[in-house]
Amino acid sequence: MDLLDAHLVPAVDGVAYGLLLFVVAAGLSLAFGTAGVLNLSHGTLYAIGAYTGAELSDGTWGGLALGLAAGTAAACAAGAGLSAATAPLTGRGHLAQALLTFGLALVGGDLLVQIFGADELPVRVPGALDTSVTLLGHRYPAYRLCFIVMAVLLAAFGTWVLTRTRMGAAVRAAADDPQMLATTGHSPRAVHTGVLAAAGALAGAAGVLGAPIIGPGPGTSETVLMLSLVVVVLGGLRSLWATLLAAIAVGEVQTLGVSLAPDLAPYLLFAAMAAVLVLRARFAEPAAPHGSHEPSPDPVDRLRRRLAARMSRVRTPDPAGTGGGTPVKAPAAAGPARRSGLLPGGTGWRGAAPLLVLLAVLTVLPWVLDPYSVSLAGSALALGLLAVSVTVLTGYAGLPTLGQTAPFAVGAYATANLADAGWTSGPVQIVLAALAAGVFSAVVGPAVIRARGTTVLMITLAVGELTGAVVNQLKSVTGGADGLVGFPATQALWGGEGMTGESELYTYALVVSVVVVTVTLLVLRSPAGKLLTGTRGAEARMRASGHPVGRYLLVAHICAGALAGVGGSLMVTVQQYLSPADVGFEIAAFALLAAVIGGASSVIGALMGAGLIVITRDWVAGSWPGHGPLLLGTLFVAAVYLLPRGLAGLRGGRDPGGPPSGEGARTAPAPAAPGKVSP
Repeated sequence: MDLLDAHLVPAVDGVAYGLLLFVVAAGLSLAFGTAGVLNLSHGTLYAIGAYTGAELSDGTWGGLALGLAAGTAAACAAGAGLSAATAPLTGRGHLAQALLTFGLALVGGDLLVQIFGADELPVRVPGALDTSVTLLGHRYPAYRLCFIVMAVLLAAFGTWVLTRTRMGAAVRAAADDPQMLATTGHSPRAVHTGVLAAAGALAGAAGVLGAPIIGPGPGTSETVLMLSLVVVVLGGLRSLWATLLAAIAVGEVQTLGVSLAPDLAPYLLFAAMAAVLVLRARFAEPAAPHGSHEPSPDPVDRLRRRLAARMSRVRTPDPAGTGGGTPVKAPAAAGPARRSGLLPGGTGWRGAAPLLVLLAVLTVLPWVLDPYSVSLAGSALALGLLAVSVTVLTGYAGLPTLGQTAPFAVGAYATANLADAGWTSGPVQIVLAALAAGVFSAVVGPAVIRARGTTVLMITLAVGELTGAVVNQLKSVTGGADGLVGFPATQALWGGEGMTGESELYTYALVVSVVVVTVTLLVLRSPAGKLLTGTRGAEARMRASGHPVGRYLLVAHICAGALAGVGGSLMVTVQQYLSPADVGFEIAAFALLAAVIGGASSVIGALMGAGLIVITRDWVAGSWPGHGPLLLGTLFVAAVYLLPRGLAGLRGGRDPGGPPSGEGARTAPAPAAPGKVSP
């Protein structure tokens, strides 16, 4: 009884916290489940309401009502604007939406700071609610009890609108069959705008009413977004009641869980999120994976194709699937016409020219830049390797990721601890960091490779956030929130004393990057790379041909993790310090943006994208202090709108850092498995 008595207040707090998250998550669920928009700026909509309500609050009922009206209206207008912003992205998938809305969140967050200030705003509630009441023998804030009632009423009203009104019927029809909705005289575009406006209004109202619970200040939007994503994942998109239960469970973990098990609470939410997503992916039908919309071949048709292939031994690909095709002589794999852009001969040198120019520019940087800019160039190379690992997974394996900062962090902290233990040799640090990150990716890989599309993004996001929780909790290894600093400098590949000067650190980073990128390009252009590209573009055919697709994806995940680990090792060596912010969610988003800027399947483009991000974040923002998020957000938005195919797409031809067939790799016939003939 004493234990129950001691934890009564945290339990009631959990209900209030959970109901607040339910109202916010209901808007996020509405935007994604009905309007089809993966909105990573949803936390900013909450912040708009919270800041507006706090600014207008004056301790009176009129101030609360005015703040509620203004905050809800402002967030509603922002939601309607989001509809217009995402309209040009129709047909481009959720990845482009995620990057665009994350950029808008950065821009919105910077504008809120400029308008309301960087400090957390105080919230003044009406005097009648700014007191405490007796609850089962305990004093409890009256406002929180009132909020519980208001949140229940708001949830009930929203449920009634969706399930019992013509407006709700139109919203559900827009999600299920927009073409049929259009035949009834309703505009799907107008419904889409209305849904996002309503989602914004819910977030804004939650921000005004919930400001005394999750107040407006630095980090508010990201905290609300992450918790709302967890609620939506746990509750699903089909039932508001399931979302309500998930929200209350998350609220209890955030309050009662911290009280009962403070060491476990940081891991519970994202561990549960990852587990639910993995189980759903495990038992879901893997229909049309990797963007392919072709059905799996019928067994009889598959047998007929194989018999026809054995009779002709080698045939040209037959897109129609009729079993026809003309017998041809198999070309030599290493013939002059088949050389890649990295090899000499014919068009090979012309294809490799951009690589050589980029290498020449990078080589002369220490002689033309000041020391600070040289150090930024070294950081860009480290981020570039992380972006290359994202390109391998997103562009080649078809697994879009927001969690590559996890192996990146493993490599970074492994290097820092090795240096602190006296292992300062550069080659040793690189190899062991890659090995540690590869082992980590091998452990989490089976949870990732089964899923596809947005589910992969969410699983990898959960893995990244879990890793961040470990970083903050395991202080003996990571230094916790303070990070690591003061460890011995790394010795260069060629020996000598520890490196401390910007030029020699940059040279070390450049040499390692050139070696790693060259090996990566050679592997991607090898038969193994072609198998991976075939897995992304024609998974059903690959499986029908007997290829172990899961094994290919797992190997790609491990190799990409090792590559990210090398990037983390370089970052520690160049910076000579390490903090949790260096391996957080924002860095994961930057790496994904760098990959998109360069072109989803361009290795060299990813490096250039990383350089552009570092220039914007650390160099351009230096001349306009306090506006780094605004500049980075603008870069996100511009990249999504202006570079739909990345920098590689501007060339109009095949990129030397991309797959041999460019976009055509999506529809290329599957390579034959060992001992088999491609259909």
